[in-house]
Amino acid sequence: MEILSIARAEKKPGKFIALFDDGTEIIVSAAQIADFGLYSGREMLDDEYAHLRNALMLSSSKARAVRILGNRNLSAREVERRLVEKGEPQEVARETVQWLENIGAINDEEYAVAIAKHYCAKGYGTARIKDELFRRGIAREMWDDALCSLDDTGEAAYDFLVKKLRGSRDKADLRRATDALCRRGFSYEEARSLISQYLERLDENEEYNQ
Repeated sequence: MEILSIARAEKKPGKFIALFDDGTEIIVSAAQIADFGLYSGREMLDDEYAHLRNALMLSSSKARAVRILGNRNLSAREVERRLVEKGEPQEVARETVQWLENIGAINDEEYAVAIAKHYCAKGYGTARIKDELFRRGIAREMWDDALCSLDDTGEAAYDFLVKKLRGSRDKADLRRATDALCRRGFSYEEARSLISQYLERLDENEEYNQ
């Protein structure tokens, strides 16, 4: 393929449009023009042209990935999925994610710990935390380390329980509170233990106030 012309892209500062003899137009940067030795009249072999297109797709994918991340934390799987949803080829999206991991922009192990601590602090149990790790595409082999990083999985849940019951001892209220804890990812045994702790502290407070 022959490059017929290279002209500035009016609406894209710092970009140029390379026009090929088959009518194809591609947008390139000054750095890409230098890296690939592009100039008007140059004949490009098919493999050279394919290499150029792949490099351009990867460059576009990297820029898009940076925009997707912004100031947020995302897992490798989440970034790859979003890139594909935006139209990036699967292989290009995967290579982009590898680049992000290499430069430290994403780190699934650290992200898993952050997710576990966040939901623990909100009073959720192990099952719910695992659901969140799964939903965000964190590999299962990272789950245990993330859960082991938690200092106290019960204190926030106890605070949730106190706010929900507001000093009630009513059996129906206790049953509903137990069900609520189970929905938040605690086992039935864990929920009953928290209920027992709540009742014990309630007794202690009443004795202290007498």
